[in-house]
Amino acid sequence: MGRVAIGGANAIVVQTMVNTPTEEVQRTIDEINRAAVAGAEIVRVAVPDRRAAEALADIKKGTDVPLVADIHFNFRFALIAADAGFDKLRINPGNIGGDDKVRAVVDKAGEKGIPIRIGVNHGSVERELIDKYGGPKPAAMVESAMRHVELLEKHDFRDIVISIKASSPLETIECYEMVAGKCDYPLHLGVTEAGTAFIGAIKTAVALGHLLYRGIGDTLRVSLSADIEQEVKAAWAILKALGLRRRGLELVSCPSCGRTETNVYELAEKVEKALEGTNKDIKVAVMGCVVNGPGEAADADIGVIGGKGRVMLTRKGRIIGRYDEAEIFEALMREIAATEPAN
Repeated sequence: MGRVAIGGANAIVVQTMVNTPTEEVQRTIDEINRAAVAGAEIVRVAVPDRRAAEALADIKKGTDVPLVADIHFNFRFALIAADAGFDKLRINPGNIGGDDKVRAVVDKAGEKGIPIRIGVNHGSVERELIDKYGGPKPAAMVESAMRHVELLEKHDFRDIVISIKASSPLETIECYEMVAGKCDYPLHLGVTEAGTAFIGAIKTAVALGHLLYRGIGDTLRVSLSADIEQEVKAAWAILKALGLRRRGLELVSCPSCGRTETNVYELAEKVEKALEGTNKDIKVAVMGCVVNGPGEAADADIGVIGGKGRVMLTRKGRIIGRYDEAEIFEALMREIAATEPAN
């Protein structure tokens, strides 16, 4: 989609969704571009009504970020989004009308060369499947998704991405493990309605960490009741923790204990805040004592190791200076500025 490739051997792609009213074009463009600066590689835009649909062309002109149009119920909005230059459609083929309407969307997507994401959430499962399985359980959600896939395949359309999201991490895992065994389409991962920045990030990390470690998933969104920057930051943190992507700061810091002779909390937070927007791939270790510090910081590009009255600064485990604690932040930032990005 656009300049981004999803699936196969391609890198896991980070995306988010803007919160602005779509018809407020400049606000929406600004939020899309903010998300991109934070690290979002794809941004989704809601298309709930005709005013939103008619704003899509102007939004597309205001950004070069690959965009997804999120559409429910009205197939005409999908046609408008495709003509506006959007790079992907997010629909459920079963809720946009009859077969002729599905065919119209498929033909337009094929003409424009854009994929379709089928998105099934915990709250969007068909009534008959809820009755069949005794609730919107993973098996019901997966059957719903595969029904939608069949509607597209019926018209020989296979440029498809699938998402099946529950608010429960365990149900999310079960859904994706199940669908991964049924097809080879790229999977968009996420825990829907995960919660606030803290608990939502934890729930998402539990589910997506498990799936990605098993090789399941090609793109992801961390859905939080928080600013989009928080979503993107959490997504990158998950990918970096699994060794799947590198971008910006990787910070290693000790939890502190009775051996600590440096204010680890304060220094680590200052470093994280100072480098929040950096695109330089760099690993920094902030350690509080000489017991575990040297070993834990040995593979960091730059390390700080607390000691009694003096703090050591290291580069790849080699001591390059000793400073008073009051001087260490400025010394650390100078070294970071002079450091080449990590390989």
